[in-house]
Amino acid sequence: MSVFKIFDVAGSGMSAQMLRLNTVASNMANADTMASHPEDVYKARHPVFESVMNRVNNTDSGIQVRVKELVESETPAVAQYMPGNPLADEDGYVYRPAINTVEEMADMISASRSYQNNVDVLTTAKEMLIRTLSLGRQ
Repeated sequence: MSVFKIFDVAGSGMSAQMLRLNTVASNMANADTMASHPEDVYKARHPVFESVMNRVNNTDSGIQVRVKELVESETPAVAQYMPGNPLADEDGYVYRPAINTVEEMADMISASRSYQNNVDVLTTAKEMLIRTLSLGRQ
């Protein structure tokens, strides 16, 4: 595997984790939204990743990450009795998404750390290339 493929692999990991952070942010931003009907409630989204092996000249040139799909949560909406709310249905209920903000925060921390790990890989690879180039100067 070419040393330059490290940048492609780590870059694909960073892009995947950035999408994961964006979906977590969207889920958390909509955690307290309400709707009049359970069908209209925001559904939490989560990315599904897959690894993609690149082959060049019959050799493995790196395994990258890509988003296979974004799936919506199947968890039913939570009914909350609030008869004074303008969004309340005829029975006095409003519906909220079943989003656990603690789980979302844990997912955010995990995505952030994974992103940082990929940054560290890129930094280390760059430093190694610079050191290699400096060998010819001496």
